[in-house]
Amino acid sequence: MQREEFVQQLWLDYVHQHPEVGALRLWPLDAPVEYLALVTLNHGPWRMDALLPSLLHLGYRPRHRHAMADRGLLATLLSPPDDGPWLVLGELQLGTLSREPRQRLESLVALAPEADRRGQNLLCRGRPWPMPDWDTFQSLSAAHPLAGLLAVNGPRLHHAGFDCQRLGESLSHYDRRLTESGFVGSSDRQHGLFPVSGLLDYRFYPACSQRLPFADGDEHRFESGGLALVQKAVSANQERAVELLLPHHTRCEIT
Repeated sequence: MQREEFVQQLWLDYVHQHPEVGALRLWPLDAPVEYLALVTLNHGPWRMDALLPSLLHLGYRPRHRHAMADRGLLATLLSPPDDGPWLVLGELQLGTLSREPRQRLESLVALAPEADRRGQNLLCRGRPWPMPDWDTFQSLSAAHPLAGLLAVNGPRLHHAGFDCQRLGESLSHYDRRLTESGFVGSSDRQHGLFPVSGLLDYRFYPACSQRLPFADGDEHRFESGGLALVQKAVSANQERAVELLLPHHTRCEIT
């Protein structure tokens, strides 16, 4: 698989999940995406160190790693060899869950077919294990929101982030246009997948909830992912906006 094909598969899976995001025409279809935020877990072939060889083969290079102990999350920023979107890969650390929810999530993940545990596109296939029942989902969500999200969604793209400076207008301009399109944004830097640095102006827009069938046949509405807008609060530096995305105090060395 080539990197362009990988990004296209990520994007197709993303807009299939969130057709209302794919239908937006607030910027050109070929407008640059600043980053793609993905979520996975440190278990089996979906853990970061198992995914890294394939990502390296596609041309990505790990640039920064951030540890967020209060969220049980490690986040790795990977840069492409060109001006394309960076990857921000968040890895839920199962060891931060208490015993019962950890075992429930591990048991669910163990049901993934062997064929869905191989290949370079493990982040593009959606949920490789069976859908949980509603009680399991609620129990995992209560233990950790990302545990519930992973149980239903699997390892995949959570949201796309756009840098308003690269899009050509201000964040307030796009915020107004998104509001007119029915998206309700939040400037809470703790909202969404990661905490966000104060070096960026930021809005996160949850996508519409979807009615999904759970394992027992009952249907429930489920909200996952969305899109984000960022804009440098200080424009004098040369870094990409994504390099300023996560708080500096969470950064740690890549060994």
